[in-house]
Amino acid sequence: MCVICVNESSATVTTLSHTTTISPSTSFTTAKITYSLTTVGLTDENGFISPTKASESLDNLESKMEEMEHNNISNAQIDMGDVIGLLHIQDENTESRDTCYSSDLNRINVTDCQSGLNTDIPWSVKIPSEAFNKSRMKNHGCALLGVLQFKNLGKDETKKYTVLNDEVYGITMKANISNLTNNIEMFFTKKDLVGNASCRSWDGKGSLKWTTSGCETEQINNNTIKCSCSHLTFFAVLMSLPDNSTAAYVVSLSFISSIGCGISMFFMSIALFMHFLLRKAKSNQATKILMNMFVALFLLNLSFLSNESVANTEVKAACVFIALLMHYSMLATFTWYFIQALHMYLWLIRQNVTITNYIRKITVFSWTFPAPIVIAFALLGGYKAVIINATSGKNTKMCWITDPFILYIVNIGYYAFVFIFTTGVFIMIVTKIVQARHIRATDGKRKTFRKQLMMVLSLFLLFGLTWAVAFFSYGPMLIPSYYIFTVLNSFQGFFLFLYYYHIHNDAAGNLSDNPECSSSTTTIIQCTINAVENIYN
Repeated sequence: MCVICVNESSATVTTLSHTTTISPSTSFTTAKITYSLTTVGLTDENGFISPTKASESLDNLESKMEEMEHNNISNAQIDMGDVIGLLHIQDENTESRDTCYSSDLNRINVTDCQSGLNTDIPWSVKIPSEAFNKSRMKNHGCALLGVLQFKNLGKDETKKYTVLNDEVYGITMKANISNLTNNIEMFFTKKDLVGNASCRSWDGKGSLKWTTSGCETEQINNNTIKCSCSHLTFFAVLMSLPDNSTAAYVVSLSFISSIGCGISMFFMSIALFMHFLLRKAKSNQATKILMNMFVALFLLNLSFLSNESVANTEVKAACVFIALLMHYSMLATFTWYFIQALHMYLWLIRQNVTITNYIRKITVFSWTFPAPIVIAFALLGGYKAVIINATSGKNTKMCWITDPFILYIVNIGYYAFVFIFTTGVFIMIVTKIVQARHIRATDGKRKTFRKQLMMVLSLFLLFGLTWAVAFFSYGPMLIPSYYIFTVLNSFQGFFLFLYYYHIHNDAAGNLSDNPECSSSTTTIIQCTINAVENIYN
């Protein structure tokens, strides 16, 4: 080995061997030159690399690129202590081509794009020729690229994520590289991935704030994550840490959900068959609303049960479709809970309300309202495959929403609105039931406690208040609430079938449909309780 050292103010140039082989399947070309750059001020007092200094380090590579260009040097290594890097130049007399780079424990090298993914390498990237062409336009015909690998970059403020392999890569081409037709493809590898993976980027400005904008995440296998990005910046894969307190219960909760959803779908199919083929002509408004709710719940259960199988196919379009269907049917179900409560409020509390084409209007609204939301999410790339981990070692794939912000704002926020309204109507109706019980007690017509309880539970299911159990999933109630939530909501279709079975013989259509009652308080209470109790007579 020939070694020549040249001293500079902030760098040492060292001639190294030209090529080496890391594995039988992948060949690497190492650089002849190594620049040892200063690391003063790079880390803070806690040992974390300052995001600001990391951004400055990436910008400072441009001067080294100019030096390499002047000296006709095509490749150079960067050594900054724990930070390693590579500079690569494609001469103006050469044709732009797709180029790949890989990192081992202490180097970043130019590698063969045709040799395939080496799962022993923690990181590799493919830069398309389109990006090199954009770099040539800004750099007098030469295509330039610099990449740095940072360890311990910043500190995640949420404490809910960990950086995969503790590696963050910054890439620059001394030009604005964005909106690429052929995206930059990166592969991050780690044995036995734990948690949900998400490719994130940072613009190199201000504090370290990760974003998923412009990047797509794909799970290649149990060890490898693929990131596809349309721009250059700082990149990393953030892994959401699994909740160890719940990971042990994933298998049992999944089993309960599958059994409950299967049973619910079976009985809802019977109810839909009875309605559309046997009793459609005799159905009243309340029954029609219930049937629409059955359809929404059936779609929700169907998409949930088939989700894992679709995710395992690793077909992106199929994954997006099943996630979109499940999200749409969930929002539609929440909407029908709202409509059910609104219907009972209009006919049991307000009374004598006349609305033209009432059923048609609420049907069109309930089925079309969620559509723009899920379509927008799909166009923004919000539906992807995620991994759910269990302590048994069995990982489950699922197609769903990967952005927790969207999940909380849209799903939980919308249900919270529905919950507030339905709870208010629920309280008003239950209050009238209790008042009517006392009134009828004076006439010797007190109903049994069992029947009173069944009425309340039926309203609880009709209004979808069982989903509110998720609001109590904290502290010592975490695990019990998960089981209660799973049982109540996976078997909800079955419970609602029992409700439908009770009103099956109510040909008169008295359930909450236009009760003709006077305005006196006593009569209204009696009429209300008659309408609600009628389903048990």
